[in-house]
Amino acid sequence: MKFMSLSRVLLLQVLIIGLFAVGCETKNNKDDDDSNIDKLSIGVVSYGEGANSLVLYEQFKDYIATKTKKIVELEPAYNELQAVAQVERKTWEVVFAPPGLAAIAIASSQYKPIFSMEGISNTQRSLILVRDDKPYQKIGDLANQVIALGKPGSAAAFYVPLYDLYGMTLAQIKLAPTPKTALTWLSDSTVEAIAMSENDYETLRREFTQTKFRVLHTSRWIPAGVVLASPNLDRNLLSVIQKSMREAPADIVADAGYVPTAKIPNYEQFIKLIEKVRPFEEKVKQTPVVLAPTISSAKTK
Repeated sequence: MKFMSLSRVLLLQVLIIGLFAVGCETKNNKDDDDSNIDKLSIGVVSYGEGANSLVLYEQFKDYIATKTKKIVELEPAYNELQAVAQVERKTWEVVFAPPGLAAIAIASSQYKPIFSMEGISNTQRSLILVRDDKPYQKIGDLANQVIALGKPGSAAAFYVPLYDLYGMTLAQIKLAPTPKTALTWLSDSTVEAIAMSENDYETLRREFTQTKFRVLHTSRWIPAGVVLASPNLDRNLLSVIQKSMREAPADIVADAGYVPTAKIPNYEQFIKLIEKVRPFEEKVKQTPVVLAPTISSAKTK
């Protein structure tokens, strides 16, 4: 009988230890889940500027972390192509989006614009530039020439110039990783023309004193960039973020580059423009580049 009693005690102890272990494992799993929920990812496009541009968002990141009581992570994309992949996967909860990325995120991934970035985008047009010593007088003169565009995802350097070149055949399109690279190619005649934003041109032209450039074509106005919120963002958390951003100190707002009082631009027409030329994203890699629908797709339309 004493042996049986001792066996029961040992069995009871084993069961208690087992239940305690299961409880700890469940708690740890719950903690892991909670840690994922407690993270807030903010996406920023910072091509050509690297880590330096991210410094401007550090105060904003810390401010939002305090207000939301979340772990806020700042996630840079170093070109628009990387940024497009992030919004298509809905990796970012909040995005500081230039116009091309904004149009794609709104149309394809249901991101919602919550603030305008008009304050850092005063000049919103695309330019097609040539060397001043070249004979080109109009955009049609570039037929069968080599030109440079920016990376897919850029409004001023890729989508808008593609729209303006629609219907033409070009010898080749080279994709410049940065606006400065594009101007270098134009300066040394690697290409006959380039496309970039008016703002980038005004900033960079001072670095190329040995070459005189000429604006061959100026596009329509491009809407300002916007701050976007993911469709997966909790509604209550979104309200906290919007309220916090509206009430943020002036220095934080200025560094992050959004304008709490500015009207959010209407992207409807711009989205239609982007959707028309996005099918050419793969065509630009071909030689020659025919910027017109194929016969089969034209018949379908």
